[in-house]
Amino acid sequence: MSINFIKYGKLLKYKRYPNIVLLSRNLCFSRPLLLQAESPKSDKLTTHHLTSSTTDVEHGLPAKASDLNFNDVQNAFKSKTAFDLVRGGLVYQLCTIPFLVDHGMKLSHVFEKVLGRRLFNRLMKLSFYGHFVAGENDEEVKKVTHKLQAYGVGAILDYAVEEELSEEEATNLEMQSCAPLSEKEYDFNKNKNRYHPQRNFGDRRKNVVSARTYFYKGEEKCDQNTKIFLKCIDSAGATTDGGFAAIKLTALGRPQFLLQFSEVLMKGRELFKIYSKSDDALHEQKFDLSRFADKSSRLGLLMNHDDSEKHFTWMDKDGDKFVDLLDWNELISEHRKFADVFVVHDPKTGEVERLLPTFDEEEEAQMKRMLRRIDTLAKHAMKRNVRLMIDAEQTYFQPAISRMTLEMMRKFNKERTVIMNTYQCYLKGSTEELMLDLAWSQREKFHFGCKLVRGAYMEHERSRATQMNYENPIQPDYQSTNINYNENLKMLVKAMRDTKQCTVMVASHNEDSVKFALNLLDKYNIPPASSDLYFGQLLGMCDHVTFPLGQAGHKVFKYVPYGPVQEVLPYLHRRAQENRSILGGRAASERKMMWSEYRRRLMAPFSRTPSKATTV
Repeated sequence: MSINFIKYGKLLKYKRYPNIVLLSRNLCFSRPLLLQAESPKSDKLTTHHLTSSTTDVEHGLPAKASDLNFNDVQNAFKSKTAFDLVRGGLVYQLCTIPFLVDHGMKLSHVFEKVLGRRLFNRLMKLSFYGHFVAGENDEEVKKVTHKLQAYGVGAILDYAVEEELSEEEATNLEMQSCAPLSEKEYDFNKNKNRYHPQRNFGDRRKNVVSARTYFYKGEEKCDQNTKIFLKCIDSAGATTDGGFAAIKLTALGRPQFLLQFSEVLMKGRELFKIYSKSDDALHEQKFDLSRFADKSSRLGLLMNHDDSEKHFTWMDKDGDKFVDLLDWNELISEHRKFADVFVVHDPKTGEVERLLPTFDEEEEAQMKRMLRRIDTLAKHAMKRNVRLMIDAEQTYFQPAISRMTLEMMRKFNKERTVIMNTYQCYLKGSTEELMLDLAWSQREKFHFGCKLVRGAYMEHERSRATQMNYENPIQPDYQSTNINYNENLKMLVKAMRDTKQCTVMVASHNEDSVKFALNLLDKYNIPPASSDLYFGQLLGMCDHVTFPLGQAGHKVFKYVPYGPVQEVLPYLHRRAQENRSILGGRAASERKMMWSEYRRRLMAPFSRTPSKATTV
């Protein structure tokens, strides 16, 4: 029975598989929507269906999670045909050619003109497109997702269309959207503050290969993005009970607000450090009334002793006679009143000056519009039993993104995890932020949701820090990032065991980190079926990790991109760049595994003994 997409943005259920819902390609160009095969016993799949219902011994699986073998290529590539293996090996080989990767988009357009669209599309499906993308239509996508499900792997369907903008167009859009609306002719060169826009870094796609970038095109476009995300949540809820969707907050508002709010938060934190001044971990630092009054006097704040006592009592939210960073952070939501506390007299101008910046009326309106959109998405995710992952972005946006995400967690994660924040472990301060947010969730008694990644903006961040003369936020080397990732993961899994209120997505292609996570499950005696630990990898990458996890009953998902060939070319170009950047290590190993399994299959008919599992 043929199955077709409905056009013009309407939802369509498969005639044969009524519980699988797809979105029109005219609507869903955004982040993941979940798609999985229909369960024979239920109208919806649950994440429990990804786990084994029988014992490991019955399946011949390892008794311990950490005993999984990621070098058994015969089992890892069971789902691959011989053609899939050859294509994968060739694609990875092509990613080693610098000229091809650097000029991929231009070459694609040239080949399309020379070969014609039909032949060009066929060539792409035999190579890059076929390896990294599920297909253009429902039949092609369905074949991929059913195959994944057969091996215990969930599918997060991602409409991978990306807008093709020139560097100049992207830079102009960014500068226009980052300038304060109150200043008609904003001088981008007058302020080298970290949280102010710089034209040299206006195109946020530059040196970023593993993350999608949104550029602000007005409030109407943000409303359109919100509707698209709502449709994605609908599709996730219709196909998987307790599934995932992911969004970026730069798609939902003007980035100038994120810059301003981030500056408010970080200047507030620096002021807190002046008051608390301690060698303790940041989440353990605090100050009492005596220290507050003394430091306020030294800073020249315009307050007497009675004022100090009144302000301190207002700041001490939990009434324990101390103000810690969790108390302090709660005050930021009342930022105008908070800023009015910390004012000094400027002897040069004779005017009163605030130590903390405030929002003007337009910035207040921007904040309310963005919060309204986030609130709408969170309510809908809760209604459809979908977990909403908020993606991490650049460090000059991230304080605002994290703060708004935590506020949504506090509101919606009271009974289960609905909202999940993303933490980038290549950042020096990621452990500190994670500890603070975990402590806040435990104090406020809400469920904590975390997607743990290494990070996508390393070159951009380092270059911007150097040119703007602020401290480089990135770890000194890759090994430091790995250590930080594992330490943060250990903290999270321990919290998952102790509180039963912590959900973690290990979004990583790093084999050692996946093994480390499995060791933690063994160490804390957490069975895969009852854990809140999830794994995620991209289609066409890291199959030797994904499929053994799925076959062993762990909750593992593939991001499955789909869409028309011409419209996913930017996505494919980023995948080629990403694999070129890692080809000295993991990608080269994956290529070797594919060729090894292909050779084994070729030689199997000539072997006198039964074929044994091949390891690399």
